[in-house]
Amino acid sequence: MKIHSLMVATGIFLVLAGVFYWSEHRKSADESVKASADTPPAILKLNEATITRLDIRKKNEPAIQVVKADSGTWRITQPRPLGADSSTVTAVLSSLASLTSERLVDDKASDLKRYGLDQPAIEVDITEKDNKTQKLLIGDETPTGSASYAMLAGDPRVFTMANYNKTSVAKSLNDLRDKRLLSVSADKVSRIELVRKNQEIEFGRNKDQWQILKPKPMRADGVQVDELERKLTDARMELSGSADNSKEAEAAFARGTPVTTVKVTDESGTQELQVRKSKDTYYAKSSVVEGAYKVGSEIGQGLEKSVHDFRNKKLFDFGFNDPNRVELHSGAKAYFLTRSGEDWWSNGKKMDANSAEGVVSKLRELAATKFPDAGFTKPEIEIIVTSDDNKRVETVSIAKSGNSYIAAREKEPALYQLDAGSIDELLKAADGVKPAATAAK
Repeated sequence: MKIHSLMVATGIFLVLAGVFYWSEHRKSADESVKASADTPPAILKLNEATITRLDIRKKNEPAIQVVKADSGTWRITQPRPLGADSSTVTAVLSSLASLTSERLVDDKASDLKRYGLDQPAIEVDITEKDNKTQKLLIGDETPTGSASYAMLAGDPRVFTMANYNKTSVAKSLNDLRDKRLLSVSADKVSRIELVRKNQEIEFGRNKDQWQILKPKPMRADGVQVDELERKLTDARMELSGSADNSKEAEAAFARGTPVTTVKVTDESGTQELQVRKSKDTYYAKSSVVEGAYKVGSEIGQGLEKSVHDFRNKKLFDFGFNDPNRVELHSGAKAYFLTRSGEDWWSNGKKMDANSAEGVVSKLRELAATKFPDAGFTKPEIEIIVTSDDNKRVETVSIAKSGNSYIAAREKEPALYQLDAGSIDELLKAADGVKPAATAAK
């Protein structure tokens, strides 16, 4: 009796275990099917780093071939040799490497014509390191117009893919080509030359400091020269797909008035850009790329500036965390200020910080209104500013000249015309420096 009961119990257990296993297995299979149905199938799954060549063909247009060199840079080899825009090529590769569909519309298509895939509008061939090539075919748009039919050659399945995905991979030659007019490295530029009919301006950079070398050595406004450098290294050709527009740009450049010939030097060598103006439009020719191109007005306007626009108009170079010491002589009066941490001292006395900083502020604001060639006579004011942890000493002499003042920096031939009001404010601030208030007992 006991044996019989045990056998019955074992049988019931086995039946229940089987039912449980079948239930869980079915549940897992159902979930897998549901997940598959909810997830659009991938059209392509590639390793972006292994792609070495792209061929893009559009109906009635020349084929475009982009090839990855051993150095890792991309070059356009067809329809003619051109540099490639690395950021655009990278974006195309990224889209192709994980190209997903919206849905599968036919898992075994027998009539490709109904999808426009018998003669696809776009064909993209992707070649990898092992010379394996996959061919993406893109056909007609779907009735809603938001997607297009697509398939891989050799795969009978037909998908729909969003039109933004089509746009991201089906690039034109103008999209893919390098549109820079100069290929120098912005952070490596060491020299810029502007050659004009009546003047030549040359800038040289030592580390992060720009200097005007021609027409004569002068202090440069680093912000202005950096802005010029940015415009040149960012200069892009304005392109259109029309051959007529290219001929028009060539003709406009030929008849244009020369603005400036620019020579830009970095560690790789010197590149040249000729800029001309035809009516109100600027055109350029580069030593880097063939042809003439329309360019933005900001480039031409930047190159039309005079040497005075690039000069440093500030009388002093000390920074906002400086100076360490200020010495000012005006007639019989003399002022001495020395900084220690946040405190200012004069002749052994601690001075009111706000009034001392007022003098520093007025010194920092001194700037030329003009750059005269003469007019400096007997100096009435001398200022010596020590900064950069006592490594830099700037000595300036200032003489009265009519209703204004003329200043000269030590060991520098340039003269700076200063507004009389700025000098009056400086001397007033110096007279207003007072001892620091003592703490109440």
